[in-house]
Amino acid sequence: MAENIIMPKLGMAMVEGTVIAWKKREGEAVKKGEGIVDISSEKIEMEVEAATDGVLLKIEVPEGGVVPYGTVLGVIGQPGEQVGTASAAVSVNATAESAAALAVADEQRTKAGEPAATTATAVLDRPREGIKISPVARKMAEEAGIDYTRLTGTGPQGRITKEDVERVIQAGGQKALNEVAQDAGAQKSAAPVAEGSGRAVSTVSEKQPERIPVSGMRKVIAERMHQSLLQSAQLTITMQADITELLQLKEKLSSEMERRYQLKLSVTDWIARAVVLSLLRHKQMNSAYVGDRIELYEEVHLGIAVALEKGLVVPVIRQAEHKTLAELSSELKSVSARAKQNQLAPEEMKGSTFTITNLGSYGVDTFTPVLNPPEAGILGVGAAKDTPVFVGDELKRRTLLPLSLTFDHRVLDGAPAAAFLATVRSYLEEPHSLLV
Repeated sequence: MAENIIMPKLGMAMVEGTVIAWKKREGEAVKKGEGIVDISSEKIEMEVEAATDGVLLKIEVPEGGVVPYGTVLGVIGQPGEQVGTASAAVSVNATAESAAALAVADEQRTKAGEPAATTATAVLDRPREGIKISPVARKMAEEAGIDYTRLTGTGPQGRITKEDVERVIQAGGQKALNEVAQDAGAQKSAAPVAEGSGRAVSTVSEKQPERIPVSGMRKVIAERMHQSLLQSAQLTITMQADITELLQLKEKLSSEMERRYQLKLSVTDWIARAVVLSLLRHKQMNSAYVGDRIELYEEVHLGIAVALEKGLVVPVIRQAEHKTLAELSSELKSVSARAKQNQLAPEEMKGSTFTITNLGSYGVDTFTPVLNPPEAGILGVGAAKDTPVFVGDELKRRTLLPLSLTFDHRVLDGAPAAAFLATVRSYLEEPHSLLV
């Protein structure tokens, strides 16, 4: 009996998901538990596994399709088995959703002014199976009587887009396409020869840029960051913290922490503890601008930015003010590891009241982090460097850590923001206070 591949619901807030890539083609054999399609929703990407042995009878939603959860993405069954009417009925909705999503993507590319070919491009007749074409482009081509199998697409991986079909229509439709194909055939059979030489003149074709659809995690990040800059008054200030003593204390405690908690404290752990204690003393920074009011939070839900191969996620440590340095370190390592393995639930990436982002491992000194809306503050951490510093009249070698604080000027002014950052620096320069 045929088995439907369903778009799963990844969290309570999920409305729709995106098909990123099919790992099998129609007619190919699949085994139970084998990854068959990659999907994404907001900040989560996952692989959907086959629920049974068989072959992939039908792909209902193409790559790039955006459909509601519960939609049938494809069907697995036995060779020659007929696909049931139930899955076919759902697939109509899935295809319609995908067509709408692709139409919006095509329109956005046009508005963005992306370069496109100025003339129609034709190729020899090809079988319709395996041709990558958006549903909107296919419908336009069929209505205009254009044989889209003779088009060369300018979309991702050679996908034929709405613009490709529109250019052919504007150039004269199928008649113009035939003429282009005839000209191409004539040029191929008789290569031009330069005067006074027996060598053929080579023609150089301009390479089209790779076009990558913005979807899934990348789309969510793009929308949130753009919204953040549009809807807040962001300002960044910087300081340096002398963490020489912190590094010495960290080294002294390393063996005890490993023996007692099986933990190896990182500098980020100490910074997180310093930020939490500072937020308790500066509640204006532990806040958000919501509607026409400022919300001050009693609890500290600390967000930690984690870089992934395809984007960025911010897992949240809830009620961080109740956690010791060791407990905070343990939870930070847990959520970071699960984030990199794509094992976080959507609920674990929501509700933060302040965020830390660290680019020190990349050698970055100072930078301007963008607020994670609707939070009022985000702390950027750079690379610590050994620097000659005057301590009294003596020149000593000290390790300085750059800190960049971006805050929402609608919530608080520069002076209280600077006071918060100074408190963070004070905790880092007096590391014993972080053990209390």
